[in-house]
Amino acid sequence: MVLMQISEPGLSSTSGINKKLALGIDLGTTNSLVAFKDDNDVFLIGEKSGDALVPSVVHFPENGGCIIGKNARTKLNTDPLNTVSSVKRLIGRGKEDLSNKSNFFPYKFDLSDDRFLKLQTRRGVFSPVEISSEILKFLNKKAMEFLKRDIDGVVITVPAYFDEAQRQATKDAATLAGMKVLRLLNEPTAAAIAYGLDLQEEGTVAVYDLGGGTFDISVLRLVKGVFEVLATGGDASLGGDDFDHEIVNWMIESLKLNVDSNAKMKSDLLITARAAKEDLSSSNDERSVVIYFNGNQLVLSRDQYEDLTQHLVDKTIRVCKRTLRDANLTIDEIDNVLMVGGSSRNFNVQTEVKKLFKIQPRCDLDPEKVVVIGATHQADILIGNKNGENPLLLDVNPLSLGLETMGGLVEKIIPRNSTIPISKVQEFTTFKDGQTAMKLHIVQGERELVADCRSLASFEVRDIPPMVAGAAKISVLFQVDADGLLNVEATELLSGVKTSVVIKPSFGLTEGEISEMLKDSFDKAEDDHKDRLLVESQVEADRIIHDLQSALQLDAKNVLSNDEIENLQVQIKKLQKAREDSEDRELLLMLTKKLSQASESFAAKRMNFSIKNKLSGKTVSQLEDEIN
Repeated sequence: MVLMQISEPGLSSTSGINKKLALGIDLGTTNSLVAFKDDNDVFLIGEKSGDALVPSVVHFPENGGCIIGKNARTKLNTDPLNTVSSVKRLIGRGKEDLSNKSNFFPYKFDLSDDRFLKLQTRRGVFSPVEISSEILKFLNKKAMEFLKRDIDGVVITVPAYFDEAQRQATKDAATLAGMKVLRLLNEPTAAAIAYGLDLQEEGTVAVYDLGGGTFDISVLRLVKGVFEVLATGGDASLGGDDFDHEIVNWMIESLKLNVDSNAKMKSDLLITARAAKEDLSSSNDERSVVIYFNGNQLVLSRDQYEDLTQHLVDKTIRVCKRTLRDANLTIDEIDNVLMVGGSSRNFNVQTEVKKLFKIQPRCDLDPEKVVVIGATHQADILIGNKNGENPLLLDVNPLSLGLETMGGLVEKIIPRNSTIPISKVQEFTTFKDGQTAMKLHIVQGERELVADCRSLASFEVRDIPPMVAGAAKISVLFQVDADGLLNVEATELLSGVKTSVVIKPSFGLTEGEISEMLKDSFDKAEDDHKDRLLVESQVEADRIIHDLQSALQLDAKNVLSNDEIENLQVQIKKLQKAREDSEDRELLLMLTKKLSQASESFAAKRMNFSIKNKLSGKTVSQLEDEIN
């Protein structure tokens, strides 16, 4: 008898031999997808049965456990307080990020923690990380049941404009789900991989990615397997959900509804609005939809819908224009535009994108599936199944990273739009004599002063050997990995003492904040430059005052007359007064220079005294012994 091996569709009889298995996961705001690669083809798990799209919804039933996906989505209107959707919009965020958007969500928030958002359910309080981990667990289980084997690693996609907090929170969710994360891959880059590897595209490509909760635009150069992100922009709080909310607001106004404390009505409105939006986006022939709600009937035309949401589309177009400027490209230099994300199906979106780029946007691959396809290609490579076929991915960091220096100035270590992964080292020194510790304050932004940038983290370097100011050397290493996560390590070079921190900021950045930071950096560049020069002159004044006062205290009586001491003290007081009362940089520079010149004689006398004191009472042979 001959035994025949029977394989699942898409799984060849030899595909599992000596081959590791990695998954590509698109952890989406509205829906999530998981896929694997068999030989040269990518297969979406559940696609043949129509279950590939897993709604990113988690329901906490009364009897314990949790329900994920389609079954959970049915509970949105019947049990909204215990059914969480669009959690991607909350991951890595703090309560300040919620601002006035709390009405968008029908569930209750626990805001007792100043740093993190949490959600209240009948099963207790859960963070967005924990809820996201449940979705990932479900996807992992689904894959393992289909493939009938363990998973060796995963690549999870994230919006390009996710900051360190949001990226780290996504990685934490995967770890909590028991997954080995090979890489967090930017969604636009994943789309470029899907198109590039399948179609061998070369040229300059704009990837327009409008999902359920986020928007990204990335400009990439594709040359011979190298995917270089020239610039990226986006909004971590703009997506299809916002189009739904505009319809909801229109319905509330039209029907004169009061929904402030009615969670079920909020949920019903969102479900109804989403259905209307999908109807208007499903066919170009659909000119209007009839909306039934609470016994009332409304008609929403396509023109009305486009008027309601035009400001959202315009917002994406403005980000596109800014990103092109960042890439130093004109519209005519873009060869292709890839449409990604379910919300990119919106006809007005496609019209405006076509109008901007003056070419027909490409939708060769399903906009909802293209990201997971790219992630799966990359997962298969990173797990080691495609030796010699490793496309180089060169992403960029969206905003500059740096340290606070004396006077509240920012020393930029890694400039914005630097290619990642990247590593840079810079040396710093102490400001005061005998200083044994140094506080490092890490900031993000484009302005010259710390007060105008975003604080990320602080830590201290301790056990610095006590030395005169400027003698100690602190080497600070900034590393941004392929996932966009920042690690900072400080080393005192004499003692070898090391201190490090992985940056996990508490809050995410909205597009408005990012846009404002970039706009301010341009609009206020001249003022910032003047402010920096003033602060630098103030720091230099503080330094010479401190150094001279310390020297006078130690040696003045040994080498100076009373008149000489008094003269230096008078000039110190003049500089101190100007430092405290004036913002005249030229005055500070003049008085600092004058004090420096006046102290030169003191410095020379002090050195002579020190040498004389050192040599006093010692023979030549004793000195030779000390030298040797």
